[in-house]
Amino acid sequence: MTKPVTLTQQVAQQIAGDILSGVYPVGTRLPSGRDLAQRFGVSQSVIREVTERLRAQGLIDSRQGSGCTVRARTQSAGFQVPEGCEANRADLANVFELRLDLEGAAAALAAVRRTSADIEVLETILNALAEHLYTSDRAVDLDIAFHVAMGDATHNRYFKDLLQYLNLQIRESVRAGRTHSLAYPHLPDEVHREHMLLFDAIRAGDPVAARSAAMSHLRKAAARLELSMPGRDTQGEVAGPV
Repeated sequence: MTKPVTLTQQVAQQIAGDILSGVYPVGTRLPSGRDLAQRFGVSQSVIREVTERLRAQGLIDSRQGSGCTVRARTQSAGFQVPEGCEANRADLANVFELRLDLEGAAAALAAVRRTSADIEVLETILNALAEHLYTSDRAVDLDIAFHVAMGDATHNRYFKDLLQYLNLQIRESVRAGRTHSLAYPHLPDEVHREHMLLFDAIRAGDPVAARSAAMSHLRKAAARLELSMPGRDTQGEVAGPV
């Protein structure tokens, strides 16, 4: 059965088509997020997802405060997560397995390199998340923002870019996890405590604790989605021979 095309995919395909046809030539800026939202009749949150998707495909450059500039007419042939991997449990489990090691390393590096500004950003996101734990869509945005900000705190742009890409690609799975949590009393609070443990370790400058907290959080998130990662022990580490 063909999987329905999401609203984000529809808008991204239309803008990519406009770029290919020359409506938006290479080197020019796309309309503002507000203008695009009005044109397509969607929220600015959807447009943010669309621009991140186009950026990940190598079609645009996106910089805060300067908008989106077209960089190529055709997609990059580089690293891609298959469209709709959230519907393929094996692919999704593989992405989570990748995130275990990637975000574990990023968390450890963030604990060593974080600045007071990074801590302030992470804390602001978590404070907002605490107020929206039981509001699924807003919680999804903030959940993703937290993981991306952790990548930013590594002060390695490739950690940030890859974490942003991976988190946005599995956005529907993050939403599914959040929706699932809402069905169980206090489970959103438990997820928030996992984020707080990770934040506390980064703020304390403890790379070992930060790595452990990041991997523990993702392992539990995968378990909540009932994803199987054979060969991983209960801490997310690769299990060795008995």
